[in-house]
Amino acid sequence: MTGIKHFLQSEIVLVIAFGAALLSMFFVHPTREYITYIDFRTLSLLFCLMLTVSGLKSTGIFDALAISIIPHFKNARALCLVLTLMCFFTSMFITNDVALITFVPFTIILYTASGLMDRLIYTAVLETVAANLGSMLTPFGNPQNLYLYSYFHISPGDFFRITLPVVSIGLVFLSFASLLCKKQPVSMKPEERNVNISKKHLLLYVILFILCLLSVFYVIDYRLMVLFVCLVFLFADWKLILHTDYGLLLTFVCFFIFAGNAGRIGAVHTVLSSLIKHHELLSGVLLSQVISNVPAAVLLSAFTDNYKALLLGTNIGGLGTLIASLASLISFKFYVRTENARPLRYLGIFTVLNLVLLLPVLVLSMVFLP
Repeated sequence: MTGIKHFLQSEIVLVIAFGAALLSMFFVHPTREYITYIDFRTLSLLFCLMLTVSGLKSTGIFDALAISIIPHFKNARALCLVLTLMCFFTSMFITNDVALITFVPFTIILYTASGLMDRLIYTAVLETVAANLGSMLTPFGNPQNLYLYSYFHISPGDFFRITLPVVSIGLVFLSFASLLCKKQPVSMKPEERNVNISKKHLLLYVILFILCLLSVFYVIDYRLMVLFVCLVFLFADWKLILHTDYGLLLTFVCFFIFAGNAGRIGAVHTVLSSLIKHHELLSGVLLSQVISNVPAAVLLSAFTDNYKALLLGTNIGGLGTLIASLASLISFKFYVRTENARPLRYLGIFTVLNLVLLLPVLVLSMVFLP
């Protein structure tokens, strides 16, 4: 019973996703078409990025950086602000998924070494919100942007005119929210001051990380990237492949199946057709809360040509519930694996901060929609 309880606590989102996918199968029986639901490129990139970041972490580089950074910050407030802004701005160029895969594990190490574990949840949540908001700015910042940008052939100028106002509002909110963090002194345990870095693998994993980013930007085919990364890890450290978070990957698969089946259910299709017309913004926000913004963007794009409202709706819709943006699952998964994790407290803080930002941004977008 203890094992089952632990699994349900640590994999609660996977359980929900699996239940939703299973339920949808009763309405749309499994066929070969299920394969078309799954975004193998997204899964491949996520797998390789998680694996590569795990490799970098194993070299001790994150620990060394954390310990070198700590002395430059006098309190938790300054640390929280810097980490949040780093996620916000880097997500514009390396996507929200990559930003969170990179910075959340680093933050966990940093806060563990500096005696700030009681501030970890607040900072990790702000980093998650920051990644989702910052990635909204650019066409390649997140999967739904890339899809809608290509599907509707949006010009760069038009795209930035739509997203920049909301991203600017988000930056103000994040800066203010970071300043609410208490000025708790930063300290370091003496035994954690010295860290040995494995230089043998560090350069190799940095190169792999760069290759992953090149694949994100379509410079390298993701299939070649997956093959190369897996071959390197088989020889460098094959055990890391076994310890990759396959639960997160399976969660993505389950949501893809649920979203794909939802679009093929006649009643759902009819309801969406009648409701979305002239309500693209609100539809994008609401649907994202239950199936996440990437599947919502794909599903709703077939029912409207109002790309401005749909682009805003599916991006703003990334705020709210934990599954509103699948990137948010990354932070949650990293956190629940920490020692003495408090998943329910995390979900509570996450939900409150997201709703505090979602509601005013939604109202402003409805009033000033370009």
